Amino acid sequence: MISKPEDLLRGYVQVSSLPVVYTRINEAVNNPRSSTSDISKIISDDPGLTSRLLRLVNSAFYGYPNKIDTISRALLVVGTQQLRELALATSVITMFEGISGHLVNMECFWRHSIACGITAKILSTYMKTETHSERFFVAGIVHDIGRLILLKKRPDQAEEALMIGRSGEPLFKAEQTVLGFDHADIGRRLLVIWNIPAILQEIVAFHHNPEGAGSHEVETAVIHVADIIAHGLQLGNSGEYFVPPLNEKAWEMLDLPLSILPPLIEQVEREVNEVQRQIFRNN
Repeated sequence: MISKPEDLLRGYVQVSSLPVVYTRINEAVNNPRSSTSDISKIISDDPGLTSRLLRLVNSAFYGYPNKIDTISRALLVVGTQQLRELALATSVITMFEGISGHLVNMECFWRHSIACGITAKILSTYMKTETHSERFFVAGIVHDIGRLILLKKRPDQAEEALMIGRSGEPLFKAEQTVLGFDHADIGRRLLVIWNIPAILQEIVAFHHNPEGAGSHEVETAVIHVADIIAHGLQLGNSGEYFVPPLNEKAWEMLDLPLSILPPLIEQVEREVNEVQRQIFRNN
């Protein structure tokens, strides 16, 4: 019997901890005695992560005119904390396997998550927020991660919620009807277990209700709006049958003119294809 989000996560070895390499990067970034050389060596010891990060920093995600061909150079140009965020995003994407294809298309799921992250990153540049854009990208990647746990651990109940969603009910409300909580609650609990920063925990927990986010409601509103835009552009799908409703107060929190939408949409559509391709390349 499931009574709370923790029940879905108990005993789930695959998500009990993040990849060791990310944990080592995080510890090094937080250690004042660590140098960029130390961090560079940790990343370089994982060839797969190294390739993904270098492809990402050389993609339209940044648009740097000159090629960055080493992790040490990437750390200098992008920044240590920012590269740590990108390492988290690409590590999470590689973790989930074995989810039934008849419930969710994983390529579409990650395409939606990437689109949400890129949209949030671009919105944040218009807003000139103090939170760096890579953190918004990570938030977009993980905002629906709780749904993967639900699909993996309780596929029957996940399917029941999906069927309710086809009647027009937003999927998070359908999950609440079936379970008593939703994927945002599950995602938040997972990020707590992973010891991910509180700002990301809050964004994930309240991305359908930014007004409840407390100290990070503006950042949460960015992800909420980015999520709706990604759905509206049909850039992937995380299970929703219809475009979820926009929280009008969330848009007001961004304090942006509607005129930013055409150039934003053009940039999002351009970047999503390339970033998805670079993250999922095998070599």
